[in-house]
Amino acid sequence: MQNTTWGRKESIVWPYQIPIYAYSAAFLSAVVTFFFVCGWIRFATTPLQRYYLPLYERTSVIGAFSKTHRSNYRVLFVAGQGLKPRPAQNTDVMLGRTPEPDGKTIPLQLSADAPLHGYTLLFRSPLRSFSDVRLSDYMKEVVYGGTSLPTFFRPPFIGGTVVLLILLPFAVLKDVQRQKQLRYGRRLKGPEMLTPRQFNRVVKGDGIGFKIDGMRKMLRIPARAEAQHMQIIGDTGAGKSALMFQLLRQVSSRGDSAIVYDPAREYVKRFYDPDRGDIILNPLDRRCPYWGPAEELRSRSEAKALAVSLFQPPQDKKGEFFIESPQKIFAFLMAYGPTPDQLVHWMSDPEEIDRRVQGTEHAHLIDPHAHQQRAGVLASLGLVADSLRLLPKRSEANGTWTATEWAEKRQGWIFLTSLPAEREALRPLQSLWIDWLVLRLLNEPTAAQKRVWFVIDELASLQKLPQLHTAITEARKSNNPVVLGFQGKAQLEYLYGHLAEVMLSQPATSVWLTTKEPNAGEWVSKFIGKVEIERLRETHFDGTRAGRNFALDRQVEQLVLESEIAGLADLHAYMKYQNYVTRFSFPYFNMPEVAEGFERRDRPDDKLPYDPARVQGSEPNTELKQVPEDTPSSQPNALPVVQQIEPEPTVAPDADDQQNLILRG
Repeated sequence: MQNTTWGRKESIVWPYQIPIYAYSAAFLSAVVTFFFVCGWIRFATTPLQRYYLPLYERTSVIGAFSKTHRSNYRVLFVAGQGLKPRPAQNTDVMLGRTPEPDGKTIPLQLSADAPLHGYTLLFRSPLRSFSDVRLSDYMKEVVYGGTSLPTFFRPPFIGGTVVLLILLPFAVLKDVQRQKQLRYGRRLKGPEMLTPRQFNRVVKGDGIGFKIDGMRKMLRIPARAEAQHMQIIGDTGAGKSALMFQLLRQVSSRGDSAIVYDPAREYVKRFYDPDRGDIILNPLDRRCPYWGPAEELRSRSEAKALAVSLFQPPQDKKGEFFIESPQKIFAFLMAYGPTPDQLVHWMSDPEEIDRRVQGTEHAHLIDPHAHQQRAGVLASLGLVADSLRLLPKRSEANGTWTATEWAEKRQGWIFLTSLPAEREALRPLQSLWIDWLVLRLLNEPTAAQKRVWFVIDELASLQKLPQLHTAITEARKSNNPVVLGFQGKAQLEYLYGHLAEVMLSQPATSVWLTTKEPNAGEWVSKFIGKVEIERLRETHFDGTRAGRNFALDRQVEQLVLESEIAGLADLHAYMKYQNYVTRFSFPYFNMPEVAEGFERRDRPDDKLPYDPARVQGSEPNTELKQVPEDTPSSQPNALPVVQQIEPEPTVAPDADDQQNLILRG
């Protein structure tokens, strides 16, 4: 027996050897059989059969043990004027009341047919001695139509037996579970481990789900939990992409929009559809549209938010001046409405920047007299210029696009892709695009606007997204779910510092695949939570009076050990929603590829000034002189060796600033 007090299931200990559920099933079946018998007597017998039933039972039982035994009984008779009395039959009586001379009442009366045959009197005979066997045989043939007593009660007893057979398997299972719980432990408080079927039954999910092994129905979460975000954590190759494939298929079937960060170009191959209005944001891909930061702004105050997304502070918080100062200058330059080419030209020409900030509060940030300060700020601006230089011109691009206009129409999907070799150069741009889309989609959508799913795989490959924390903690009203995929907590801690703990605690649904990192496994185990276990402790006594003593022992343990997380096979996972945890395995759906993952854009400025197949190696020299034109080379068509020119000395920043600049680069 259990009673819930202060969130804990309290127990009254019954000896675990007693199958209390099986006994309860037998008792319940007996009660049901009793009601079946009462119903059978009430609705399936004639009034005379009902009246004689106690007498029939007695004579049948006594006659089964003794063939010569005799007993005194009173039998019903019917009589009429001029007619000899005879024993009453089923057609002679019906329910009613017939008074007797001694003041007693017979619970029957003559039927409507009896007077037609001349019978007008119903009475009981005086006590007479009858042979039990012969009287039982008479009732069997005349009153009960040849039906013996066991046959007469067979239908209700069959019904009771069927009820017992239905209840008994469940009772035995519950008894086995009870014995296991008492011996190995029973959950009192904390997260509850469920099978996938139990999870669906308890959670009643009607939202996004995953197809899992061994179950026809999908493992689903409630639709209201979708906008509360999801995180999928696991090592490379554990199955994150397989789960995201399933998720994106459902997003596509619903007609929702999606913003997919796809560093491995897995999703663009399978979901890119230009007819739907899909966009690929990769300036090295020829399908990328034209984009300029100035087109995104709707007010001058928004320029600072755009600059913050491009220029990220270091994790150690040192040298923040060389991040905040370029942010201010970049935001100021945006007021002129420049194109990306103009921005690159300005940030590559210090005199141009001096001319534009002259007479403003930003001029002292790059004062020519402060050599180290000026060099650090201009160097930070140059890092962003390298990314802006990759953007296609209007004449080269596949149309035009802005995040601000897309957030209003929400037409098609957005894919942000990259190649590993160019990922470092694209990182500031991709982080800016995601950040700006998050910022534009924070508002509550109108009835005509689609829901937008943010699916960010390998989150750690992006630089810090200032607006991501806002999207996870405040974007539930916007009804735009965020799905994060990464390998471990340490990656986010490096990017977001102490905010990583808050971000990881916000998603309502968490899926963990295998992770071999010990700290990550320990964190997942703590995240799933601890459970209070109650075990039955049994003590044996030896001696003349052998006996057993039972006591309850309560302990607090991790529901899932870190070794279980590290030992998960690929395509196996734990999922937690609220206080419910389930373990499942899932198949890998090899979806067909419908598009190219990458189509390189022809960029003349990106071509090498030499032939890589004809580069000649040589011993390093301190001074290299240009080979005279009339000097024959050792190889035909060899490129001339250019004389090394010593750069003019410049004023370098101090040691700390120089280290920060190297780290940022």
